[in-house]
Amino acid sequence: MAVAAELRKSGAEVSWLGTRDRMEAELVPAAGYEIDFLRVRGIDRRNPLRAARAALEAIGAAGAARSVLRRRRADAVIGGGGYVAGPAGLAATLTRTPLVLTEADSHLGLANRLLAGRARRVCLAFPIEGRTGERYLVTGRPVPEAVLAADRGAARARFGIGAEERTVLVVGGSQGARSVNFAAVEAFAERDGRDFRVLHLSGTRDHEALRERLGAAPHKDGYELIAYEPDLGDVLAACDLVLGRSGGSIFEFTAAGRPAVLVPYPFATADHQRANARWMERAGAAAIVEDDALDPDRLLAEVGGVLGDAERLEKMAAAARELAKPRAARTIADQVLEAAVR
Repeated sequence: MAVAAELRKSGAEVSWLGTRDRMEAELVPAAGYEIDFLRVRGIDRRNPLRAARAALEAIGAAGAARSVLRRRRADAVIGGGGYVAGPAGLAATLTRTPLVLTEADSHLGLANRLLAGRARRVCLAFPIEGRTGERYLVTGRPVPEAVLAADRGAARARFGIGAEERTVLVVGGSQGARSVNFAAVEAFAERDGRDFRVLHLSGTRDHEALRERLGAAPHKDGYELIAYEPDLGDVLAACDLVLGRSGGSIFEFTAAGRPAVLVPYPFATADHQRANARWMERAGAAAIVEDDALDPDRLLAEVGGVLGDAERLEKMAAAARELAKPRAARTIADQVLEAAVR
């Protein structure tokens, strides 16, 4: 969406390919873009029969995508991985439409591995070993404009946080990270010893259970539980440290200049969340707590230790700012526009 906005700023017409059962079916029209739907699903590699069916479906979707590209008179195609990117990228090669790929994780996903050799450019969020040369460009991952534009003073006023109050943001994605969600309430609301504020963006799945548990917690003062925010702009601006998973949102953390305590999701594809977390850790911008080590006492000590050490907190924040690539969306948009006129 961030790249699409930059393309629009340059005068390009932007439309989407997606599926009806994914979030783009709502988000894309709400943002004012046209979308064409394909019938395609992810390939379940654990079930050969389902995988074969999905592959056949993808071949049919490539034909449908080719028709869309011709009808839309597309000058370029940008693929972001996922279910639709494979058929869309194949359609681009069949119609000789310039293809630009983006990879959000620290390894190439299946669709991008298959299509990389046919792309004009592959824009990487992270440096990836073996993926170098003119075809590959490390751009970082695009972040929403709201994250870059958020005002700390206004955000803190919104949540009633004083100028000198240290604050941790707990965040686990739109649905929520269950182990992080419940460990945070236990560590910061049911244990004694917290001397900082908590903003907890729980996601919708666990919100009611967490709300009931927080309501009975003995140390709930200074702990605000939020089910959903349309973006991370205000909550990141208001906080000093983030506790959360290490998926693509880490680029929003760094764009906001926020250090983190990261809990990689242990079942992420190719263990990419652990690789993401280590990227921040190596730079000095994050500490890592493994999911199976989410002991409440340790979590309270880890978060409290960072927030209570002003020098360490500032060094981690500076390291996060060094990692940030706030112009990623613009850089990728420029690559698409360049490909379109070659």
